Amino acid sequence: MQPAMNALRTILPIAGWGDERLRSLDISGGTDPILPTPFRVGETSAAALAAVGLAVSDLWALRTGRPQEVAVDARQATASLRSGHYMKMNGASVSTERNAVMGVYPAQNGRWSYLHCNFPNHRAAALSVLGVPEDREAVRRAVAKWDALALEEAIIAANGAGGMVRAMDEWAKHPHAAAIASLPLMEIIKIGDSAPEKLPDGDRPLAGTRVLDLTRVLAGPTCARTLAEHGADVLKITAAHLPNLGYQEYDTGHGKLSAHLDLREPRDVETLRDLVREADVFSQGYRPGTLGNRGFSPEALARLRPGIVVVSLSAFGHVGPWASRRGFDTVVQTVSGITSRQGELFPGSAPGPQFYPVSAIDYLTGYLMAFGAMVALARRTREGGSWLVRISLAQTGRWLVGRGEVPEAQLKDVPSEFTPAELERWTIASETPAGRLHHLGPVLRLSETPPRWSRPSVPLGYHAPVWPARAK
Repeated sequence: MQPAMNALRTILPIAGWGDERLRSLDISGGTDPILPTPFRVGETSAAALAAVGLAVSDLWALRTGRPQEVAVDARQATASLRSGHYMKMNGASVSTERNAVMGVYPAQNGRWSYLHCNFPNHRAAALSVLGVPEDREAVRRAVAKWDALALEEAIIAANGAGGMVRAMDEWAKHPHAAAIASLPLMEIIKIGDSAPEKLPDGDRPLAGTRVLDLTRVLAGPTCARTLAEHGADVLKITAAHLPNLGYQEYDTGHGKLSAHLDLREPRDVETLRDLVREADVFSQGYRPGTLGNRGFSPEALARLRPGIVVVSLSAFGHVGPWASRRGFDTVVQTVSGITSRQGELFPGSAPGPQFYPVSAIDYLTGYLMAFGAMVALARRTREGGSWLVRISLAQTGRWLVGRGEVPEAQLKDVPSEFTPAELERWTIASETPAGRLHHLGPVLRLSETPPRWSRPSVPLGYHAPVWPARAK
């Protein structure tokens, strides 16, 4: 599986590792194209998950003196990039339908505009700019009268999300693309001094490690789900007033406790501060500076809890003209040329740009965040310090596109789905408060500590905001 190994070689330097790490690794499952897209989603998903496995192995070696053998199946890794697609609750498929007005529309002068409307607040922003009700045909007529770039700016100004469809060469000339190109795929930065800390006692790589998950949608929650997979105690923090898509919690909630805290309330802010004091990892996915305004910047967290690992996700990075913009996997696909290219090679039922058939940027980013968090935890164990792990969806998108495309001649008759036998082999069941959930299990295979989730997915706010006791 040489292409995946080559992709992995672009991740290893983030941890300061060389090719010697690859000796304990096996990647199988064939090469791209695995699904109908020119983008190398099989290679990159296998590489990102292999990086997670090597980081888990490193933590296990810190505990026991023994590394682990790591194996990844690229087809199973690719399926994990749309794991929400494969859920069944009490035998019935869990709907992941997008809102009816969300999508790509023709604008003036042959351009296209994408409106991200899954969340009520973003939908309201787009509809207010367009001056139409929540009706797809009314939206189509309104967008057709707009210049696509002007509409992009207007929706962003209204606190919405979306973008003008660009071609890849057009995005390459954009000032923000240049800003992203100046950054590595991910940064792991020491932000404070503290004494080395040995890993908490336990029989799993992350046993006793406490993770606060203040992320939403897919990428950040996937990071915390991945940490839970290897024994971390994850406490997801959200608030009742924040919009959410309930089905996503079934997909990304495996292994987590979930509590509500309203950071508009001083009492709840103080509760979060108390949780931070006993945490090891603080993962957040708000736009740069948002949590800093409430006293939870990386630097403030390092003062509050010396030795903490802060994982910080944004849509477009911390530099450049778009650093403060809202964004999602689909928005990054739109503005960076991915949907334009996908539509050229795999036209949809309607003309125009198309999304690739997975949520690659989201899940890849989540896996990379988990890898970064574990590398930082290992550094804290060896040398001490507080650490910042920083990544954006746009940086991951650049990495994905930078792996090159599958040659067009190989893109004929690519199956759009995995075989029933494969899906059955990869699926497990959990007993949740809502019923029996069938879903994809962990992808990684480890020789000593097979990944598993010790808690089922639960509704948001199901638990009290307290840490479980550590093993004695």
